[in-house]
Amino acid sequence: MLTIDVETARRFILGKQGLWPGRRWHGLKGTEQAMRAMEYLQLDPLQIVARSQDIALYGRVLDYKPEMWEDAAYKKRRFFDWGGWLAVRPMDELPYWRTVMHRERDGKSGDPRIRKMAKEHAKAIAEIRSILQERDTLSNRDFDASTRTRTNSYRGRKDSALALYYLWRIGEVMTHHRERFERVYALTEKVAPKDLIYENSEEETDRFLVKKEISFSGLARIKRTAEAYHGRGEPDRAAKKLIETMLDDGDIIEVQVEGWKGSYHALGSDAKLLRDLSAGRVPKIWTPLETTTTEEAVFLSPLDQVSARGRAKVLFGFDYVWEVYKPEHQRKFGYYVLPVLWGDRLVARFDSKLDRTTNTFVILGFWLEDKTLAKDEAFAEALARGFVRFVNFLGAEKMDAKAISYPLLRKTVISFL
Repeated sequence: MLTIDVETARRFILGKQGLWPGRRWHGLKGTEQAMRAMEYLQLDPLQIVARSQDIALYGRVLDYKPEMWEDAAYKKRRFFDWGGWLAVRPMDELPYWRTVMHRERDGKSGDPRIRKMAKEHAKAIAEIRSILQERDTLSNRDFDASTRTRTNSYRGRKDSALALYYLWRIGEVMTHHRERFERVYALTEKVAPKDLIYENSEEETDRFLVKKEISFSGLARIKRTAEAYHGRGEPDRAAKKLIETMLDDGDIIEVQVEGWKGSYHALGSDAKLLRDLSAGRVPKIWTPLETTTTEEAVFLSPLDQVSARGRAKVLFGFDYVWEVYKPEHQRKFGYYVLPVLWGDRLVARFDSKLDRTTNTFVILGFWLEDKTLAKDEAFAEALARGFVRFVNFLGAEKMDAKAISYPLLRKTVISFL
């Protein structure tokens, strides 16, 4: 078993996700590289300052522009979106995911509501199949609500919405493109390359899912492996036995992190990387193209894998909860708070909005974890550089920083704008 300290674990996970020691990708090509390194790009429709997926990529890719990921997915067809846990995945992985889709269709795993949907809306599903044979693309907006059977589903209010969603979940259709974030569908053979429309074996898929999940996490715990697949196609087989086989084969390795309970898993191919980081060596392929995260702070998306779902507390001792779905009186910080990464630590958070009437990026609140940073000039400059890039990424014309209550930080940010 390989033993590492928390700093190594933190840098390994940040580096695997492309966030440390700085941005190492550029433009549209770099966006594709980042999306592959991330394993999953989780999608969310909310657009307060920018959508979560765009914020995630801004932090990893130089000169990233909002919705650049859509070009990679829907124009170049290098990726596709799928799942109850909605995420973008590399197109060349489609044969594995088609196996997962068919497991869900056949009731072998996944969301039981999908099979129920097939039974309750069989007539609408057959109708939509027929229409798609005649049309290149189709969206739920193409159906007048007055002509459809009304539903009370979590996935839509018209039977047409459920039929399209069902066909998408089982792999008969794919997202052709999006309009105002809403999916526009087409038959799978009109979207995916012909040589990828097949299913891998059950065993190949099981191994793929385990490796995919471990790579996504960087370090994953054995006892959480089965539950971690929620919405991503967990095969609900003997996960522990499979992991033991993969350990014996060297596909994955056990890792102990000092101070953390239990053991974790990493990919066998990452063993050398972990040893190098533990010895203080940073991989050459991680060399930043411009500034490091010490020279320029980076703001994480609310759904970023390194900090979401309680992980910020484990990795950084940073208690982060996305409060967007909490009632206002229960929020501790704000509606759309983003963590601030400086170096390899989360050191602050801020709430903000984009005032689209004046095209002004407005800080609504700013909080430091360590108040001594309020007088740290190096941090002040790194924060200012971070805000300059963020404002440019948003396409805002100006920034309102009055809500930053720390004088040095506020003054430095304003001077850099």
